[in-house]
Amino acid sequence: MTTTLVRRLAGALAALALLVTGALTLAGPTAAADPVRIMTLGDSITGSPGCWRALLWQKLQQTGYTNIDMVGTLPAQGCGITYDGDNEGHGGYLVTNVATQNQLVGWLSATHPDIVVMHFATNDVWSNKSPQEILAAWTTLVQQMRASKPTMKILVAKIIPVAPSSCSDCPQRTINLNAAIPAWAAGLSTSASPITVVDQWTGWNAATDTSDGVHPNETGIVKLADRWYPALTAALNGTTPTPTPTATPTPTSTPTPTVSPSPSPTFTMPPADGCTATYTVASQWPGGFVATVRVKPWAVALSGWRVAVTLPDGAVTNAWSSQPTTSGTTTTFAAAPWNGSVPVGGSVEFGFQGTGSPTASWVTCSRA
Repeated sequence: MTTTLVRRLAGALAALALLVTGALTLAGPTAAADPVRIMTLGDSITGSPGCWRALLWQKLQQTGYTNIDMVGTLPAQGCGITYDGDNEGHGGYLVTNVATQNQLVGWLSATHPDIVVMHFATNDVWSNKSPQEILAAWTTLVQQMRASKPTMKILVAKIIPVAPSSCSDCPQRTINLNAAIPAWAAGLSTSASPITVVDQWTGWNAATDTSDGVHPNETGIVKLADRWYPALTAALNGTTPTPTPTATPTPTSTPTPTVSPSPSPTFTMPPADGCTATYTVASQWPGGFVATVRVKPWAVALSGWRVAVTLPDGAVTNAWSSQPTTSGTTTTFAAAPWNGSVPVGGSVEFGFQGTGSPTASWVTCSRA
């Protein structure tokens, strides 16, 4: 083979290599890595409205932990900023009841979390459940989590003080429970599915960090978020996401986020005694519809409520289980004499018939 031919062949191979490399570069990855799914689990401290979750999500985003998905069967409840607020914070629930009724199994099946962040025993302490009863319930939940995913990472809180004015024994009950948690966690933790205890109790002042001796206020939610953050990021750094049904390529490297101080919260904490109104179109026909609205308190029982519904292209013609007043396109529904009182964890429902479009541009709930 002549020198000239060899040179031409080498040049052709080099050009082909450049073309292949360029094509691969342009093609890029075929799919993004699956996000790590995080479930926050608890009662009203987690979900009603649980604005520490908004702060925690904001801090994670600001420090590079963006490939996450907060999961739960309950939606976000305000907090003044846009955030991924899906959660399992069920106001008024006892963890002992959730365990005996196997409620977590359905929540896990619907959301498939990789990490669970749990602050769940406040109502049990308030109801004078013993540490042994509570820890037995937690053990059941851990077993259910691991049945959902054997490598589940579990973060469990030493709970914030339970100190309502109506329960003089609750502060000591909180201390008794928290003292038993580390040994329980050590006995149940495994290398595949570690249980990390996060101390949310030390340094907490129920008088200044809560609105009512139980539910965190503006300073309290900052403390909660700041305590969860280092434990959650440690779990994120060592967690493999659950794959989705569609196959995705394994990334060749995972950048380590750069942690930097986050700014102070930029929103005002909603009051603990608010409520949520869930608007549903029950039926519809040409020119008319029937809608229902479910009212549920956040963290404090309601003695009365008002729901405002704005229908830009519709009108209310008849209502039941409420007292409606219409001004322009907005109708305000006040509680009827028999359904104004709603306990924490409970709900009431009213309905109305309307004409035109059932699409509501605004639905708000407030204490009467």
